Amino acid sequence: MVPDPTLIMFGKLLLAAFLGALIGTERAVVAKQAAGSRTFALVSLGACIFTLAGIYADAQYLGYVNFDPMRIAAAIVMGVGFIGGGVMFQRGDGVHGITTAAGLWVAAALGVLIAFGMYPLAIFAAALTVSIFFGLWYVEHRFKEWYHDSVEEE
Repeated sequence: MVPDPTLIMFGKLLLAAFLGALIGTERAVVAKQAAGSRTFALVSLGACIFTLAGIYADAQYLGYVNFDPMRIAAAIVMGVGFIGGGVMFQRGDGVHGITTAAGLWVAAALGVLIAFGMYPLAIFAAALTVSIFFGLWYVEHRFKEWYHDSVEEE
């Protein structure tokens, strides 16, 4: 029995939104950023929608019109760059929001991966992103504490 293509697309959209929300939760809860689980879910979902549209338009109009799903993926990267620029800001001598912008970029990539059916890679990338958000945050803070303690001793 051949699975219904519409149900497969719905599943891809659900997975994209779920993985985007998963990595965005850390930004909302731990980092207390404005771009949280809803924003990340929408970026991942939107990237998946655009990519699916390109894939299925290419299949539907094969031979009539030249569609290239990878050009759609390139346009997604540019669009997410615009959104990412909106979450970065300068305060004092530092720039804030860079990690959130990078996370939005990854969320878009997850949506593209899912649209192309690369589920294991998308799930692994989402898990790796969450571990980077949580794990490296811990390592950075421990290193800063160690560094400040060693500077004070001198």
